[in-house]
Amino acid sequence: MTDARTHLDTLDKLMADLGQALAARDWDAMARLNGQVKPCLAPVMAALESGDLDPEPVRTRLAELQQFVDAANDSAVRARAEAEQALKGVNRNRSAAKAYQNVSSNRPK
Repeated sequence: MTDARTHLDTLDKLMADLGQALAARDWDAMARLNGQVKPCLAPVMAALESGDLDPEPVRTRLAELQQFVDAANDSAVRARAEAEQALKGVNRNRSAAKAYQNVSSNRPK
C-alpha cells in the first residue's frame, strides 16, 4: 500500500507542476510534463487493478486531470488565436509600410 500511496503522491506532484506551467503559460514545460503523464498513471492504474488502491481517490485524480486537460486545451486555443491576431497585425503594418514607401518614393520632384 505504501508504494501505491507513493504513486498517488507522484501523480499529485505532476498535476501541481502541470497547473503551475499552465498558469505561467510555459508551453515548453507543459510539453515536457505532458510526456510524464502516461508513465506516471501506469503504476497507479496497475495498483488500482491489483486492489492496492481504493478506486475513489484514483477517480478523483482522473477527474482533476481531465479538468486540467480541458483547461490546457482552452488556453492553447486562446494562445493560438492571440498569435494569429498578432501575425495579422504585423502583416497589416508591413503592408502599410510598403504602401507608404511606394507612395513616397514615387512623388514627383
